[in-house]
Amino acid sequence: MSKQTDEELQTKPQKNEEENAEVTNEEAEAEAEAVENEFDLLQAEMAELKDKYARVHADFDNIKKRLEREKYTAVEYANEKFAKDMIPVLDALDGAMKSVEGNADKAELFDKLKEGIELTHKSFLTQLDKHGVSMVKHDEPFDPNIHNAIQAIDSKDVESGQIVQTFQTGYKYKNRPLREAMVIVAN
Repeated sequence: MSKQTDEELQTKPQKNEEENAEVTNEEAEAEAEAVENEFDLLQAEMAELKDKYARVHADFDNIKKRLEREKYTAVEYANEKFAKDMIPVLDALDGAMKSVEGNADKAELFDKLKEGIELTHKSFLTQLDKHGVSMVKHDEPFDPNIHNAIQAIDSKDVESGQIVQTFQTGYKYKNRPLREAMVIVAN
């Protein structure tokens, strides 16, 4: 019996080893298949992300180009509203010129012309003000940012540093000077 037992004992470990080897091979194959499936999934996900990236990049380029076109158009036509608002001023000037073409006497023509020019001037200032352009005030103290002193004189009527006379009206666009006012300042 001991022979058989020894043989049985020897064959049993061999069978266990073979069974273990088969189980290990099956586990390894299953693991390899799982890794391969995961690799395939990751490759598919990477391809999908590359596609999304390409689409987003293309959308970004299209938006960038559209914004450039819109910016160019906005700059190109920025003064359109201003130009439209100046047309009534031109109409008023045309009306003033037509009013002097009649056969009325000179005093009446002069009055019509003066009235037409005053209305046109008022209309022009209204339209400029509507667009943020305003006249520099003459009754303020001298400010070198918006006034250009071309002369300084002694004056008994006006305090030192005050504007005595304006030679040329200045204009501001919002808070920026478009043209400085040319003034005479009291010493």
